[in-house]
Amino acid sequence: MAKYLVTGAAGFIGAKVCEFLLQDGHTVIGVDNLNDAYDVRLKYWRLNQLNDRPGFTLFQQDIAHLEGLEEIASQAGRIDGIINLAARAGVRASVENPWIFLETNTTGTLNLLEIARRFEIPKLVLASTSSIYGANAPLPTPESSESSYPLQPYAASKKAAEAMSYSYHFLHGVDVTVFRYFTVFGPAGRPDMVIFRFCQWIAEGRSVHLNGNGEQSRGFTYVDDIARGTIAGLKPLGYEIINLGGHEVITINDLIAMLENMLGKKANIIRHPAHPADMMTNWADVSKARQMLGWEPRVGLQEGMQHLVDWYMKERSWASQVETP
Repeated sequence: MAKYLVTGAAGFIGAKVCEFLLQDGHTVIGVDNLNDAYDVRLKYWRLNQLNDRPGFTLFQQDIAHLEGLEEIASQAGRIDGIINLAARAGVRASVENPWIFLETNTTGTLNLLEIARRFEIPKLVLASTSSIYGANAPLPTPESSESSYPLQPYAASKKAAEAMSYSYHFLHGVDVTVFRYFTVFGPAGRPDMVIFRFCQWIAEGRSVHLNGNGEQSRGFTYVDDIARGTIAGLKPLGYEIINLGGHEVITINDLIAMLENMLGKKANIIRHPAHPADMMTNWADVSKARQMLGWEPRVGLQEGMQHLVDWYMKERSWASQVETP
């Protein structure tokens, strides 16, 4: 069995990756600064699913602080790989405060690459984003599509992290798999993501704020499938950029209708102008993930949405109070 350092261990994808690694008998060193970018109750709920599992240790540390990471790596002994899922995420939030996005997403990645070099850790998996493809990507979008014109600081910070990772692969031989995640959903997801917000708003009879006409679309993938693909990327690949997720596309209008049906309530929709930082659509070409990793999504949109709704209704006493920007 192996030992992995997973950053963002209390995050939406990170907690699920930790869960699956532990199920397979691996040792997981979790790192998370437990920041308040969104309601920390979600992070603690995820951690509560992990804390009693043998082989899991959590360090509350910010990946932007190199010295703290050095101390963790020194204590850990041999580490077989790093999975960097710690990030500041969100296209709109990055417009408001781009500095924190650069610090976490770019400098944080640099620090982890340096840890890999200094402690001879052979593998790093990096979470990137489909937002990197910009405004005019072909659909479905392959990894070869233009990514040099990001529309927001969030995507720009991830592009910088990808480029830094390649330089460490070239100079120091660090094996790097970059995953460009598309839209991920599931129980205990980020509250700034559309499905959590709409589920809460409809369930609680609150107004549903919709930017644009609702015909914008997203390719959704269930969090378990994303976690399995991420773990598959731990094998030696050299340096590869791989799309993950975004295979099942639905318009926002149809998404709202699906939630209305599952919750048995009608949405009170208030429409706003489209946000300039938002992409009109995204839809991933995941043929590379299939070919290189043998990845196949197992949970469809309808089934995954029902899991999310069931989780929300079970945890409604506090999930209803989570701020959904």
